[in-house]
Amino acid sequence: MNLLNNINQILPAIRNNAAEAEKIAMVPQENIDLLKQTGFFRALQPKAFGGLEVSYPEYANCIARIAEACASTAWATGLLANHSHAIALFAPKLQNEIWGENPEALVSSSVAPLGQWEKTEGGIRLSGTFGWSSGCDHADWAVLGYMGTNNMGQPGPCFAVVPRSDYEILDDWDTAALRGTGSKSLVLKDVFVPEYRTESLFGLNFGLSRGYKSHSGDIFYTPFSPVFSIGFAAVSLGIAKRFIELFTEKTKTRIRAYSGAREINNAPAQMYLAESVNQTKTAQLLLENDWREMMDRASQQRLPSPDDVLNWRCQQSYAIKILIEAVNRLSMASGGNAWFSNNEMQRLFRDIRITGCHAQTDYTIASQTFGRHLLGLGMDAKYY
Repeated sequence: MNLLNNINQILPAIRNNAAEAEKIAMVPQENIDLLKQTGFFRALQPKAFGGLEVSYPEYANCIARIAEACASTAWATGLLANHSHAIALFAPKLQNEIWGENPEALVSSSVAPLGQWEKTEGGIRLSGTFGWSSGCDHADWAVLGYMGTNNMGQPGPCFAVVPRSDYEILDDWDTAALRGTGSKSLVLKDVFVPEYRTESLFGLNFGLSRGYKSHSGDIFYTPFSPVFSIGFAAVSLGIAKRFIELFTEKTKTRIRAYSGAREINNAPAQMYLAESVNQTKTAQLLLENDWREMMDRASQQRLPSPDDVLNWRCQQSYAIKILIEAVNRLSMASGGNAWFSNNEMQRLFRDIRITGCHAQTDYTIASQTFGRHLLGLGMDAKYY
């Protein structure tokens, strides 16, 4: 199966649904159905459950292509597909619960460790309001964060996996950007979560989780965090490439209202386009190199080094930073018509701005963390 070819065939329909996604503030069901038909949600799922176990470059390029059509759909469905990798690192008993009877079951998340919990016999009791759960309307399970105890007995971020019957979806997603992701809040009230449905971030990142090595596929030797963040930069890349396409088309035919001058002959427009194209190509090269390195380490069936992990995170955040700059520059040179609600350019501008606001993509944090590492300083938990 060539997943990217399958994706390309459905992009016109996804692009046509982009305005509807913004209107209803969630990914349209048609987009979900189309992506299921392509096999996209099986990309990082273990073959034991009918998954594809594709390479990271193939998975990321699929997300970037979807983002050229609808960034919200790419963000939300990229995460729904991504969580299969995480679940494959949890206990086999949980994997069978999720995929045993329904191999197409989808999982959303809210991983910030904000849940209230208490230890109880056989597991924990979990409560709280868990925000930013992208694509939750289409999910059957959810991965939720709380500050628990890691494998070394130390306090740290942990995750609990709960079925759809254990939580309510709070319709509170009303944003100016990535509106169509439907990243609503999930509400839990004193829900029992058995121990085998929990894992620590530490365990998932250092090969200590219950499901580590439960599958032989190379991709399951990569820790949780690097894989979780792949799609964010891929979305930014797709947005930037689409904005360049639109700006180029517009500039070729644009006539200045007051002078009658053809914009195609305007030197600043030419220079802006060239610089933004160069930034976008640079970002793509950085990202593709990271994705290849991740796959190379995985193919050796060993955990990547701390240097690898910190470098990947920093470079992905940097790529997003310069992709935002590329779109900002062209947006400022696109004229007032670009800001009409029915103009795709203004949506792309809004959407790419928020891709740099995620905790995992904040370049100020990622660069501090990597800089400390380069200087031989220890990790500082404040800078995650």
